[in-house]
Amino acid sequence: MSNSTSQPAGTAPWIAAQTQTLLAQRGHAWLLAGPSGLGQYELALALVRAWLCEHPTAQGACGSCGSCHAIAVRAHADLCVLMPETAMLELAWPLSEKAQDEIESKKRKPSKEIRVEAMRDAVEFAQRTSARGRGKAVLVFPAERMNVYTANALLKTLEEPVGDVKFVLASDAAHQLLPTIRSRCLGHTMLWPDTQSAMRWLQGQGVPEKQAQVMLRAAGGRPQDALQYASISELWPRLPRAVQLGDVAVFKDWTPAQTLDALHKLCHDLLAQRSGSVPRFFEAADLPKAGNWLSLTTWSKALSEAMRTVEHPFNAGLMLEALVSQAQLALNSKT
Repeated sequence: MSNSTSQPAGTAPWIAAQTQTLLAQRGHAWLLAGPSGLGQYELALALVRAWLCEHPTAQGACGSCGSCHAIAVRAHADLCVLMPETAMLELAWPLSEKAQDEIESKKRKPSKEIRVEAMRDAVEFAQRTSARGRGKAVLVFPAERMNVYTANALLKTLEEPVGDVKFVLASDAAHQLLPTIRSRCLGHTMLWPDTQSAMRWLQGQGVPEKQAQVMLRAAGGRPQDALQYASISELWPRLPRAVQLGDVAVFKDWTPAQTLDALHKLCHDLLAQRSGSVPRFFEAADLPKAGNWLSLTTWSKALSEAMRTVEHPFNAGLMLEALVSQAQLALNSKT
């Protein structure tokens, strides 16, 4: 079978290369770790596809068998996906019947953590016989979203795996995982693609070259994250001066997390510029000569504090006004 069918169309070349490397390893649990936007989820899915494929190659899954189709339509009996319910909905994985009913009836909102109930279902799944005879797989993403109870439930299964089951944990913050979980897995640090490869891949996703350059820079060189900047690529170069003017409208329709991320990047680049370094997220010409060491470092610490509570149910409008006001004050402090 030709290699062209081993990876779905559009698979990034650095993901394909890592898939082949990891498939050559033996073990029952892997931990894919690195910053966001490097393709942890995509690599984890490529691995489980290959593990469960009816006609796998050294490069990965065939992409055309019944097993590959079942994963594509999110209905494989031998694959258990553990994610926060918010991520399940975003990535089109079905929730359990009970969870779906509770959310639809507005008894509760989708969870942002991997719930212990879902982990218990996964433990039960691991003990069952394979339906298709190719073994079973459990995909956990993002793994740092397990709370202590969920993590302990997984730990017991990792320590004493039952039957032919493999685990892949993908994380943007592996340092937050229990050391005992990290020690039970084969660790893999995600490869960082070079700029040319990332640009070619983005253009392959239909992004024009100039727009791709802005998006990739805004994402700090992380290609998967760069796609999230498609809708704001024209706005990004104008954002620093808009913030200096206190223009709240520049963040219209942004979530608090997205706003904080952008302000963090702006603060980083202004500090880099002051120290004589090259800005990472914005072009130097787009950055105003603003703030002083004290105002910028104080602002940086305040942003870090805000990140700890960004998911709390604050009034988004008031939080946005406070963040922009804080940024304006820092940028307009006398040098």
